[in-house]
Amino acid sequence: MKVSINAVKFRADRKLEDFISDKVEKLSTVYDGILGSEVTLKVENVESAENKTAEIRLLIKGNDLFAKKQSKTFEEATDTAVDALRKQLDKHKGKFRK
Repeated sequence: MKVSINAVKFRADRKLEDFISDKVEKLSTVYDGILGSEVTLKVENVESAENKTAEIRLLIKGNDLFAKKQSKTFEEATDTAVDALRKQLDKHKGKFRK
């Protein structure tokens, strides 16, 4: 699966990109119909400690799945977004089993 990572107004280091790629690629074990993914990293309002946002769009046949989470670190935001996408994938797979 192709994982496209886009950092807005900053440069993500290799370690962060590898972490995100590993997490997102594990979703293909849940559902094998994933065509690719787009990850967008942003630093939102600077006043708050929880200002790191990870947006993940999973490209699948039919409708794409999307999760956006905000946290103190990009790793934590990615973890929660991947968990949300895992739930969406389970629900998506359930529609086809019936």
